[in-house]
Amino acid sequence: MFQSIALSAISRLPVAPCACDEAIALIARERHVPIRLLVHKSRCRSDTARARQLAMYLSHVVLGRSLTEIGDAFGRDRTTVSHACAVIEDMRDDPAFDAEVTELEHQLEAQRHAEVDNAH
Repeated sequence: MFQSIALSAISRLPVAPCACDEAIALIARERHVPIRLLVHKSRCRSDTARARQLAMYLSHVVLGRSLTEIGDAFGRDRTTVSHACAVIEDMRDDPAFDAEVTELEHQLEAQRHAEVDNAH
């Protein structure tokens, strides 16, 4: 719910929950990057672009969203999403980065399980 409200505040138009809201909110919080920059059309600074790529990667790997869905959520083409996923996957060769991504995956999975439990 929070994520949808935050994203709708960006456009000032009410929007339905996005397929990637959970990953976007997590990365915004953990990387200290405003949501509006994660979904902004420009590339932004390299740290923001990397955070966006990470959110795309988590949306695909953890949330199981298609490249097209992710592209729509971020205002990008599916090939851009594919590139982002490949970049993050390559970066996981670094043990420290891999540990960080693994922790983010666990957080996102735990959040999803908690939401399912609360729904029942």
